[in-house]
Amino acid sequence: MIARLLALSLLIPAATAAEEIGKIGVDWIGNDIVIEAIRDPKVGGVTCHLAYFDRSMLDRLSQGNWFEDPSNSAIECARTGPIDLSGIRRGKGGEDVFREGRSLVFKSLRVKRIYDEENRVLIYLAHANELTDGSAKMAISTVPLLDEDRDPLPPE
Repeated sequence: MIARLLALSLLIPAATAAEEIGKIGVDWIGNDIVIEAIRDPKVGGVTCHLAYFDRSMLDRLSQGNWFEDPSNSAIECARTGPIDLSGIRRGKGGEDVFREGRSLVFKSLRVKRIYDEENRVLIYLAHANELTDGSAKMAISTVPLLDEDRDPLPPE
């Protein structure tokens, strides 16, 4: 069963690629905070910066948990060009923008996009997704839309 889940998790691609733009050492054993730029693949003109904790090999050895990183993350998104909403999925459940494994099989760090049509705001939520236990660790960022941003579809 675990082998099938592992194989399945390797076959599911991330929603988009992230570009590492910074790495800050936080202690003497090699733990780092990594900062990645994530461009929304369906909404050109929005870039999110995601920061998360990356455990070192020494920390993994001393803690005894080889295959898991913490779920903590921070996110900030900004308008970086013209915005086109014609390709996004609408609805309260949102849509995955980015997904990265945080353990061997059971945990991932995700960024979801939700469009608040009434207030004309894109909401980006970074959160952990776990197979067995949910996590309350999350971070949120918003990108307000301007009048010139195209929104060709009527609200659902």
